[in-house]
Amino acid sequence: MADLIQLSHLSKKFGDRTILHDINLTVTSGEIVGLIGPSGSGKTTAIKTMLGMEKATQGTALVLGKTMPNRKVLSKIGYMAQSDALYESLSAKENLEFFGKMKGVTGRKLSEEIIHVSKVVDLQNYLTQRVSGYSGGMKRRLSLAIALLGQPELLILDEPTVGIDPALRRQIWQELLELRNQGQSILITTHVMDETELTDRVALLLHGDVIAFASPKELEKQYGVPTIEDVFLKAEEEEKHENTSNY
Repeated sequence: MADLIQLSHLSKKFGDRTILHDINLTVTSGEIVGLIGPSGSGKTTAIKTMLGMEKATQGTALVLGKTMPNRKVLSKIGYMAQSDALYESLSAKENLEFFGKMKGVTGRKLSEEIIHVSKVVDLQNYLTQRVSGYSGGMKRRLSLAIALLGQPELLILDEPTVGIDPALRRQIWQELLELRNQGQSILITTHVMDETELTDRVALLLHGDVIAFASPKELEKQYGVPTIEDVFLKAEEEEKHENTSNY
Protein backbone atom coordinates (compact mmCIF):
# COMPACT_ATOMS: atom_id res chain seq x y z
CA MET A 1 0.00 0.00 0.00
CA ALA A 2 1.15 3.51 -0.82
CA ASP A 3 2.23 5.99 1.85
CA LEU A 4 0.06 9.08 1.45
CA ILE A 5 1.94 10.80 4.27
CA GLN A 6 5.59 10.07 4.95
CA LEU A 7 7.49 11.92 7.67
CA SER A 8 11.17 10.96 7.83
CA HIS A 9 13.45 12.21 10.61
CA LEU A 10 11.37 15.37 10.80
CA SER A 11 12.39 18.02 13.32
CA LYS A 12 11.22 21.55 13.91
CA LYS A 13 12.75 24.31 16.03
CA PHE A 14 11.46 27.75 16.92
CA GLY A 15 14.60 29.62 17.95
CA ASP A 16 16.35 27.51 20.59
CA ARG A 17 13.22 25.55 21.37
CA THR A 18 12.83 22.16 19.68
CA ILE A 19 9.16 21.27 19.12
CA LEU A 20 9.60 18.10 17.04
CA HIS A 21 12.44 15.59 17.44
CA ASP A 22 13.26 13.14 14.63
CA ILE A 23 9.63 12.26 13.82
CA ASN A 24 8.99 9.19 11.66
CA LEU A 25 5.37 8.55 10.75
CA THR A 26 3.38 7.17 7.82
CA VAL A 27 -0.24 7.12 6.77
CA THR A 28 -0.97 4.47 4.14
CA SER A 29 -3.92 4.24 1.78
CA GLY A 30 -7.19 3.14 3.36
CA GLU A 31 -6.36 3.66 7.03
CA ILE A 32 -7.13 6.02 9.89
CA VAL A 33 -4.13 7.13 11.93
CA GLY A 34 -4.69 8.89 15.24
CA LEU A 35 -2.11 11.37 16.50
CA ILE A 36 -2.50 11.85 20.24
CA GLY A 37 -0.59 13.67 22.94
CA PRO A 38 -1.04 16.36 25.58
CA SER A 39 -1.42 20.02 24.67
CA GLY A 40 1.93 21.40 23.57
CA SER A 41 3.32 18.02 22.48
CA GLY A 42 3.69 19.14 18.85
CA LYS A 43 0.64 17.65 17.11
CA THR A 44 -0.46 20.82 15.33
CA THR A 45 3.16 21.75 14.52
CA ALA A 46 3.61 18.32 12.89
CA ILE A 47 0.54 18.91 10.72
CA LYS A 48 1.56 22.44 9.76
CA THR A 49 5.07 21.27 8.89
CA MET A 50 3.89 18.39 6.72
CA LEU A 51 1.55 20.77 4.87
CA GLY A 52 4.31 23.33 4.30
CA MET A 53 2.84 25.99 6.58
CA GLU A 54 5.99 25.70 8.66
CA LYS A 55 9.44 24.91 7.29
CA ALA A 56 11.08 21.78 8.70
CA THR A 57 14.41 22.31 10.45
CA GLN A 58 15.56 18.85 9.37
CA GLY A 59 14.13 15.79 7.66
CA THR A 60 11.47 15.45 4.99
CA ALA A 61 7.69 15.55 4.86
CA LEU A 62 5.92 14.13 1.82
CA VAL A 63 2.17 14.28 1.20
CA LEU A 64 0.93 12.20 -1.74
CA GLY A 65 4.58 11.86 -2.68
CA LYS A 66 5.17 15.62 -2.92
CA THR A 67 6.85 18.21 -0.72
CA MET A 68 4.31 20.74 0.44
CA PRO A 69 2.98 23.30 -0.20
CA ASN A 70 1.82 22.11 -3.61
CA ARG A 71 -1.37 23.48 -5.16
CA LYS A 72 -2.21 20.30 -7.10
CA VAL A 73 -1.81 18.18 -3.97
CA LEU A 74 -3.92 20.59 -1.90
CA SER A 75 -6.89 19.94 -4.20
CA LYS A 76 -6.71 16.25 -3.22
CA ILE A 77 -6.63 16.92 0.54
CA GLY A 78 -9.41 17.74 2.95
CA TYR A 79 -7.79 19.79 5.72
CA MET A 80 -9.50 20.95 8.89
CA ALA A 81 -7.38 23.22 11.05
CA GLN A 82 -7.63 23.61 14.81
CA SER A 83 -8.97 27.14 14.32
CA ASP A 84 -11.87 27.80 11.96
CA ALA A 85 -11.20 29.76 8.76
CA LEU A 86 -14.68 30.73 7.60
CA TYR A 87 -16.29 33.71 5.89
CA GLU A 88 -18.58 34.84 8.69
CA SER A 89 -20.49 37.39 6.58
CA LEU A 90 -21.63 34.54 4.30
CA SER A 91 -24.11 31.78 4.98
CA ALA A 92 -22.97 28.21 5.58
CA LYS A 93 -24.17 27.23 2.10
CA GLU A 94 -22.23 30.09 0.52
CA ASN A 95 -19.10 28.98 2.40
CA LEU A 96 -19.58 25.41 1.18
CA GLU A 97 -20.14 26.61 -2.40
CA PHE A 98 -17.02 28.79 -2.32
CA PHE A 99 -14.70 26.12 -0.90
CA GLY A 100 -16.26 23.43 -3.08
CA LYS A 101 -15.50 25.43 -6.22
CA MET A 102 -11.96 26.01 -4.93
CA LYS A 103 -11.63 22.22 -4.88
CA GLY A 104 -12.98 21.94 -8.41
CA VAL A 105 -16.45 20.68 -7.48
CA THR A 106 -19.21 22.47 -9.41
CA GLY A 107 -22.78 22.21 -10.63
CA ARG A 108 -25.04 19.34 -9.63
CA LYS A 109 -22.16 17.45 -8.06
CA LEU A 110 -21.49 20.34 -5.68
CA SER A 111 -25.18 20.64 -4.76
CA GLU A 112 -25.34 16.91 -3.98
CA GLU A 113 -22.18 17.03 -1.87
CA ILE A 114 -23.39 20.04 0.11
CA ILE A 115 -26.58 18.16 0.98
CA HIS A 116 -24.57 15.10 2.05
CA VAL A 117 -21.87 16.80 4.14
CA SER A 118 -24.37 19.12 5.83
CA LYS A 119 -26.31 16.04 6.97
CA VAL A 120 -23.13 14.39 8.27
CA VAL A 121 -22.48 17.36 10.57
CA ASP A 122 -26.18 18.04 11.25
CA LEU A 123 -26.28 21.52 9.74
CA GLN A 124 -28.84 20.88 7.00
CA ASN A 125 -31.40 23.10 8.73
CA TYR A 126 -28.97 26.00 9.18
CA LEU A 127 -27.42 26.32 5.71
CA THR A 128 -28.95 29.70 4.93
CA GLN A 129 -27.93 31.20 8.28
CA ARG A 130 -24.95 33.56 8.37
CA VAL A 131 -21.90 32.00 9.97
CA SER A 132 -21.53 35.05 12.22
CA GLY A 133 -24.59 33.75 14.07
CA TYR A 134 -23.16 30.26 14.54
CA SER A 135 -21.98 28.92 17.89
CA GLY A 136 -18.40 27.69 18.23
CA GLY A 137 -19.52 24.08 17.88
CA MET A 138 -21.49 24.85 14.70
CA LYS A 139 -18.44 26.53 13.19
CA ARG A 140 -16.38 23.41 13.90
CA ARG A 141 -19.03 21.29 12.21
CA LEU A 142 -19.05 23.58 9.16
CA SER A 143 -15.24 23.41 8.95
CA LEU A 144 -15.46 19.62 8.94
CA ALA A 145 -18.14 19.69 6.23
CA ILE A 146 -15.83 21.84 4.09
CA ALA A 147 -12.96 19.38 4.60
CA LEU A 148 -15.21 16.52 3.42
CA LEU A 149 -16.12 18.26 0.14
CA GLY A 150 -14.66 16.82 -3.04
CA GLN A 151 -14.23 13.28 -1.67
CA PRO A 152 -10.53 13.95 -0.95
CA GLU A 153 -8.03 11.12 -1.20
CA LEU A 154 -6.61 12.22 2.15
CA LEU A 155 -8.22 13.91 5.15
CA ILE A 156 -6.08 15.73 7.73
CA LEU A 157 -8.25 16.70 10.71
CA ASP A 158 -6.90 18.62 13.70
CA GLU A 159 -9.25 17.97 16.64
CA PRO A 160 -12.42 17.91 14.50
CA THR A 161 -14.82 16.87 17.27
CA VAL A 162 -13.96 19.52 19.89
CA GLY A 163 -17.19 21.08 21.17
CA ILE A 164 -19.39 18.49 19.47
CA ASP A 165 -21.93 16.47 21.45
CA PRO A 166 -21.44 12.67 21.83
CA ALA A 167 -24.33 11.64 19.53
CA LEU A 168 -23.10 13.79 16.64
CA ARG A 169 -19.50 12.73 17.31
CA ARG A 170 -20.59 9.12 16.84
CA GLN A 171 -22.33 10.05 13.57
CA ILE A 172 -19.20 11.81 12.32
CA TRP A 173 -17.07 8.80 13.15
CA GLN A 174 -19.47 6.54 11.25
CA GLU A 175 -18.83 8.73 8.21
CA LEU A 176 -15.04 8.65 8.73
CA LEU A 177 -15.06 4.86 9.04
CA GLU A 178 -17.15 4.60 5.87
CA LEU A 179 -14.68 6.83 4.02
CA ARG A 180 -11.83 4.61 5.27
CA ASN A 181 -13.69 1.54 4.02
CA GLN A 182 -13.99 3.22 0.60
CA GLY A 183 -10.19 3.58 0.48
CA GLN A 184 -9.71 7.14 1.71
CA SER A 185 -7.04 7.87 4.32
CA ILE A 186 -7.36 9.98 7.44
CA LEU A 187 -4.89 11.53 9.87
CA ILE A 188 -6.71 12.83 12.92
CA THR A 189 -5.61 14.46 16.16
CA THR A 190 -7.89 14.15 19.16
CA HIS A 191 -8.05 14.50 22.92
CA VAL A 192 -11.02 12.12 23.08
CA MET A 193 -9.40 8.81 23.97
CA ASP A 194 -12.47 6.75 23.03
CA GLU A 195 -12.05 7.96 19.44
CA THR A 196 -8.55 6.53 19.21
CA GLU A 197 -9.97 3.04 19.75
CA LEU A 198 -11.60 3.43 16.32
CA THR A 199 -8.34 4.15 14.48
CA ASP A 200 -6.17 1.60 12.69
CA ARG A 201 -2.94 2.91 14.20
CA VAL A 202 -2.13 5.39 16.93
CA ALA A 203 0.99 7.57 17.20
CA LEU A 204 1.65 8.80 20.73
CA LEU A 205 3.50 12.13 20.72
CA LEU A 206 5.20 13.28 23.91
CA HIS A 207 7.60 16.22 24.17
CA GLY A 208 8.04 16.25 20.41
CA ASP A 209 8.85 12.53 20.10
CA VAL A 210 6.71 9.69 18.75
CA ILE A 211 7.25 7.23 21.59
CA ALA A 212 4.80 4.58 20.32
CA PHE A 213 3.14 3.86 16.98
CA ALA A 214 0.96 0.78 16.50
CA SER A 215 -2.65 -0.40 16.49
CA PRO A 216 -4.71 0.36 19.60
CA LYS A 217 -4.78 -3.33 20.57
CA GLU A 218 -1.02 -3.69 20.11
CA LEU A 219 -0.36 -0.63 22.28
CA GLU A 220 -2.71 -1.86 24.98
CA LYS A 221 -0.91 -5.22 24.97
CA GLN A 222 2.52 -3.55 24.93
CA TYR A 223 1.71 -1.40 27.98
CA GLY A 224 -0.37 -4.09 29.71
CA VAL A 225 -3.48 -1.92 30.05
CA PRO A 226 -7.10 -2.23 28.82
CA THR A 227 -7.60 1.11 27.01
CA ILE A 228 -5.75 3.71 24.96
CA GLU A 229 -6.44 6.24 27.70
CA ASP A 230 -4.52 3.99 30.09
CA VAL A 231 -1.73 3.66 27.49
CA PHE A 232 -1.54 7.44 27.32
CA LEU A 233 -1.40 7.85 31.10
CA LYS A 234 1.13 5.06 31.61
CA ALA A 235 3.39 6.28 28.80
CA GLU A 236 3.30 9.81 30.19
CA GLU A 237 4.15 8.52 33.68
CA GLU A 238 7.05 6.41 32.36
CA GLU A 239 8.36 9.39 30.41
CA LYS A 240 8.29 11.57 33.54
CA HIS A 241 10.03 8.86 35.57
CA GLU A 242 12.72 8.44 32.90
CA ASN A 243 13.35 12.19 32.73
CA THR A 244 13.55 12.41 36.53
CA SER A 245 15.99 9.50 36.76
CA ASN A 246 18.31 11.21 34.29
CA TYR A 247 18.97 14.05 36.73
